[in-house]
Amino acid sequence: MLFALFFGAGNLIFPAAMGQQAGSNLWSAMFGFMLTGVGLPLLGVAAIGYSGSRDVQELASRVTPWFGFAFAVLLYLSIGPMFAIPRTATVAYEIGVVPFLGELTQYGKEIALAVSSVVFFAVTYWLSISPGKLVDRIGKVLTPALLLSIAILVGAAIFSPMSDLQVAQGGFVELPVLTGFLEGYNTMDALASLVFAIIVIDAVKSMGVENQNQIMRLTIAAGALAALCLVLVYASIAYMGATSVGLLGLLDNGAQVLALSAQHYFGVGGNVLLAVIVFLACLSTSVGLITSCSEYFNRVFPQISYRNFAIIFTLVSCILANKGLSGIISFSIPMLMLLYPLTVVIILLAFLHNFFGGSRIVYACTMFATLVVGLLDAYKTAFGFSAKTLESINNTLPFYDVGLGWILPTLVGFLLGCMLNVALKKKRS
Repeated sequence: MLFALFFGAGNLIFPAAMGQQAGSNLWSAMFGFMLTGVGLPLLGVAAIGYSGSRDVQELASRVTPWFGFAFAVLLYLSIGPMFAIPRTATVAYEIGVVPFLGELTQYGKEIALAVSSVVFFAVTYWLSISPGKLVDRIGKVLTPALLLSIAILVGAAIFSPMSDLQVAQGGFVELPVLTGFLEGYNTMDALASLVFAIIVIDAVKSMGVENQNQIMRLTIAAGALAALCLVLVYASIAYMGATSVGLLGLLDNGAQVLALSAQHYFGVGGNVLLAVIVFLACLSTSVGLITSCSEYFNRVFPQISYRNFAIIFTLVSCILANKGLSGIISFSIPMLMLLYPLTVVIILLAFLHNFFGGSRIVYACTMFATLVVGLLDAYKTAFGFSAKTLESINNTLPFYDVGLGWILPTLVGFLLGCMLNVALKKKRS
């Protein structure tokens, strides 16, 4: 179930596109991609299980209660109705529906997207209204069908590649590991891991397990198995993308790579196979996200029922899906640049909690330093800086020019917090 929840829209299109760009540097790029696309989600699931937190708000409230609430709301909205859920429907449409439509006018395309979105979210809502049945509906039905479909497609690419690996492009030429690392952000799985872990914990508890250590072990084991499946699927899809360049050329996005590759290997049947893969992958993730968001906001605002929140988020997602895939991706990147560093740091602090005695001042100093740089990154992505301002920031913050400017301030904030914690303890004693 956890694999299917993680493996959605971005997990299909981004590895395929990255494979094309990485070319001969594919495996170096994949190493970086795995760190953020697989490693961080696994750590996120483990962090929730290890911390014993009820949800991501409780974990983030170790900084301050207001930060915990603000972080949780932004996180749920980002991986929910604002970005990730609409993206599942648009990817399902772009890859699974468009190849069968033929030539359409712009108005015809808009109508087709609207109809596709309504059908997709109608099924999503039906599967979401009974969250207790997610293990049976997704884990025992959708996941095996999804894995089988993917195995058929990537198996053909592995045993009969379209061409040899071509020359790397863009950032993959000189910095393939780092470029792949940043590409892994786009999957949004590290953000979702803090949410999906709660679904796993609830599922484990519903099976009669009550011991906290046993819940933690089973949650981490589920995360490890999901991570292994993600590694195998990512590597296979990226390899298919990398070996497609010699025949298909460099394409605009991963959706085109998947569609043309499937058509090459299986003709019209390939389009049908790909449509099945995309629908299953996007549907399972959409269901998981609608369920998670509705359960969280129902806890925060109990006067509104779970079912009503599910209806609200389904309708909002359906409306935003009609912005199209490119519009959603460009709209979401600034928020990702803000939330990803914060998510990485809160996960790491969860594991270091006992090391510094769970001191709130360590959490606050570390997260504040990360937040400042995250806000800079979000502003730069959304509006841009002047050349002079950008040069000044690049010269001041190490690694800022490659998207990792938050690392040094975070370390400084952590060390400052630890020193203040020790000083305060001595003063009290």
